[in-house]
Amino acid sequence: MSQALEKLRQYCAYQERCHSEVKYRALELGMRGPEVEEAIAALIAENFLNEERFARAYAGGKFRMKQWGRKKIQAGLKQKQVSSYCIRKGMEEIDEEDYTAALRQQTEKKYHSLRGEVPLKRKFKTIQYLLQRGYEQDLISEALEQIANNPEL
Repeated sequence: MSQALEKLRQYCAYQERCHSEVKYRALELGMRGPEVEEAIAALIAENFLNEERFARAYAGGKFRMKQWGRKKIQAGLKQKQVSSYCIRKGMEEIDEEDYTAALRQQTEKKYHSLRGEVPLKRKFKTIQYLLQRGYEQDLISEALEQIANNPEL
């Protein structure tokens, strides 16, 4: 077990991990049942594993690097079986002004890339794209109205 635990320490030290990723990795290393739970408890005690820290890093990274919206980030954290409390803490990493600016920039970019389309189809495709990126419907509509009603753009 000590060799597998050392590998798990290295796995967690490389980048932030959630409990489910570590559990899966422990199973890959041949650990079973109580061994896995003991290893996870040890990693938490040694501060190699911290789900709140993971949620903050995940949310901040996905927003800054991939420009994902809140809904997509929350879904990603839920898929990784992160607790609701940690998801809320992770979402605090996203600054409201930065979020609005990113949405506006993404909206402008997509809307302008569809110049040849019929106006209604152009709006529809932009909305679909932004929904897929995880942004909220009401915020998309606001941003799109500002851009579509501005003749300079």
